[in-house]
Amino acid sequence: MKKISQPLIFSLFIFLACKNKVEEKEKYFPVISFLNSQVAQVDTSVYAIKKITIQDSISDTVFVPREEFRQLAADFLELPDISGKQFKDKYTESEYYDDVLKKVILTYTPTEKDLELQRQEVHISPNTGEGDKISTIILNRYHANKDSTVQKRMLWQVDERFQVVTTVQKPGAPELTTTMKVIWNN
Repeated sequence: MKKISQPLIFSLFIFLACKNKVEEKEKYFPVISFLNSQVAQVDTSVYAIKKITIQDSISDTVFVPREEFRQLAADFLELPDISGKQFKDKYTESEYYDDVLKKVILTYTPTEKDLELQRQEVHISPNTGEGDKISTIILNRYHANKDSTVQKRMLWQVDERFQVVTTVQKPGAPELTTTMKVIWNN
C-alpha cells in the first residue's frame, strides 16, 4: 500500500474546507425555514391569535385557535424555498444598509420574469452585543393563468404579526383586494 504524504492530506483537507465555505456563502437566507420556526413557536405558545380581514372597506375581526395558525400562514410556508441549490441561478441577492431604518436589507429578485416569487426582502437589525436580529420579511408573489392574475404582497413582522394583501384581477371584472392581518404577540 502506498503511503500518502501528510502535506498532501493537509492540502486536500484545506481545499475541501475552503470549498465548503464558498458553497455556504453562496446560499441565500433560508426564509421558509425561518418562517417555519416562527410558526412552530406560535404553535406552542399561549398567545391569543387575532385575525382581521378587510375587503371593500368592511373589516371582520375574530380570535382563532392556535391549531389554525399554520393554515393561516400557508401563503408564506408554501412559497418556493429559494435558498435551495435549484434556485441559485434564478435569483440575485443584493445587500445594503439603510441609514434611516438602521437595518441591513437583503433583497432577492428573479432573473426570469415568470417565477412566482417576484421579490423577497429580509430586514436585519445589526447588534454586535446580542447578535443580529431579523425583524421583517417582505415577499411579493405573482401568479397568472388564463382567467385571472393573483398578486400577493406579504409582510411578516417577526414575533408579532403577519399580513397578506391579495389582489385578484379577472377579465372584465373590477379588481378585488383582500387584506388579512394575523396578530399574536401584541
